[in-house]
Amino acid sequence: MHLDLIDLRLFIHIAESPSLTKGAKRAFISPAAASARIKALEAQLNSQLLYRGSKGVKLTEAGQRLLKHARQIMLQVGYLRAEFSEYSASSSGHIRVFANTTAVTEFLPEALAGFQTENPSVTIDVQERLTQDIIQGVSEGSTDMGVIVGPTAAKDLQVLRFSTDRLVLVVPKGHLLDTCEPKKLRAALAFHLVGLEEAPTLQEFIRVQAEKLGEQLKWRIRVTSFESLCRMVEADIGIGVLPESVATRHSRTMGLSIIQLDETWAVREGYILIRQLEALPSYIRALISTLQLVPYRKR
Repeated sequence: MHLDLIDLRLFIHIAESPSLTKGAKRAFISPAAASARIKALEAQLNSQLLYRGSKGVKLTEAGQRLLKHARQIMLQVGYLRAEFSEYSASSSGHIRVFANTTAVTEFLPEALAGFQTENPSVTIDVQERLTQDIIQGVSEGSTDMGVIVGPTAAKDLQVLRFSTDRLVLVVPKGHLLDTCEPKKLRAALAFHLVGLEEAPTLQEFIRVQAEKLGEQLKWRIRVTSFESLCRMVEADIGIGVLPESVATRHSRTMGLSIIQLDETWAVREGYILIRQLEALPSYIRALISTLQLVPYRKR
């Protein structure tokens, strides 16, 4: 079997479109040539890869399997090229990172700033994703690495710890819960909560913990950023459950009190997800080292 990299790249473009015409355009070839290449690829693999319809194409089961392998192959080809480009005078690289909300807002900015200073020729594309999408992206090769804060069940991936944070209650100054003693989650569930639209993983985690207590969350409002959430709490719209690093930073400029949660699950680890560390080019390994070495202090 002889697989052509051009055919694999074309197949990925078509699968992601999902349209033969749009995929061909992305690959800079005509639709007729693209169709001929896909048919030849199907003949070589002795498998139908696409269901063709008037509204585009859909991957068959064989097509889904090929897409997974094609992405991994093209990812490794990219790593190979980047690795050898380091021997040239104008070495550069590109890193794709999928990260969840807490990682994007609280941990990556400091690490990326230091890394880019040391590696100005390396570009980084960070996309905020849900935890499950991050795991899938790393597994399928659509991203170089994932960064997750919170529980994760990533099978067949290397998981590297890089930080420790914890969830806390955030209440307005003078609130009934505003004392020095740690509180159980049950105490907070008597009040309305302010949530974050863009962090459904965190909200779902809290919902599950409440259900274990036989309780339901009472959402007052959901907003789009940690800062907006803290503003709502300051205005006594409701209380929040946040990473301590977020709460500490915003409490410096707002009338907030931070209450420790007396729950074993409140401690949240930060993880880097990769397929195989040794297979990554040196500049991606350097970014991973930077993430692991940055002293994440309460800000």
